Amino acid sequence: MNFQKILAVIDSNSEQQKSLARAVEISQKTGASITAFLSIYDFSYEMTTMLSMDERENMRQAVVDERTEWLSKLLGSDFAHSGCTIDIKVVWHNRPYESIIYEVIDKGYDLIVKGTQQHGVLKSVIFTPTDWHIMRKAPVPVLLVKEHDWPIGGQIVAAVNVGVDIAEHQSLNEKITFHALQFAKLLKSDVHLVNSYPGTPTNIVIEIPEFDPTQYNQNVRQHHVDAMHKHASRHHIKAERCHVDEGLPEDVIPKYAEQLDAELVVLGTVGRQGISAALIGNTAEHVIDKLDCDVLAIKPEGFVSPIRL
Repeated sequence: MNFQKILAVIDSNSEQQKSLARAVEISQKTGASITAFLSIYDFSYEMTTMLSMDERENMRQAVVDERTEWLSKLLGSDFAHSGCTIDIKVVWHNRPYESIIYEVIDKGYDLIVKGTQQHGVLKSVIFTPTDWHIMRKAPVPVLLVKEHDWPIGGQIVAAVNVGVDIAEHQSLNEKITFHALQFAKLLKSDVHLVNSYPGTPTNIVIEIPEFDPTQYNQNVRQHHVDAMHKHASRHHIKAERCHVDEGLPEDVIPKYAEQLDAELVVLGTVGRQGISAALIGNTAEHVIDKLDCDVLAIKPEGFVSPIRL
């Protein structure tokens, strides 16, 4: 496993620190170092214009010290016997996602672990704006953690896109599969490859009367099946653990994750910015929204974070 420096994002509003518990699980198997990272901010401290710059700084520092002590006690009570090296870092910053990414770039972390919020009534996972920003902009893999344990022998889904000949997609498929297999070694589990392909475009059927949609569909499916088996054989993944299905990724991937009762889904995020992100959205994000398990989001090779130190 190539994760040796883990940044576990702490949630000060939660009694359970899922991110830290998961980081400890990984560290116990890999020897990775962990930093428990908490970003705090209180706008009211910035509004006290009656105070001097020094007085405001002292007030901020007092809050940072208080939260550092709280985190230190938490580690001492809940993680004292973990056998892991856990450092603490508390920072004052008005944008949590930026402070997390700054820390990752500055200190060379190779994995961010962050807990997700559970919607009490619906029993589903809610992703905060901070989660989305980190997934889009962090230069390293991001592991979003749910509440369940990681049992030995659980299933891992690698969501790949094998039917295209674009080098970037093929490179990302390799990264996704590599990380899935690495986690499979840790959990002594199996990797399932899942790939979706689009159905016949209806406009072709309408515009070209002699067009045979059934034959077209069979050809497209066969193309994806062949590409999937080629990809799987390179990574020594058995054919029965390859799943190719017609439909949108945001429907197909969650379907198999649920069927297999997967512990983890590994997928790629392209990190679109600006108007294209707002208008088109990101397929990975639509998928993630529908998953009820841990998610490892991987960036493509050569991705550069828009956040600068």
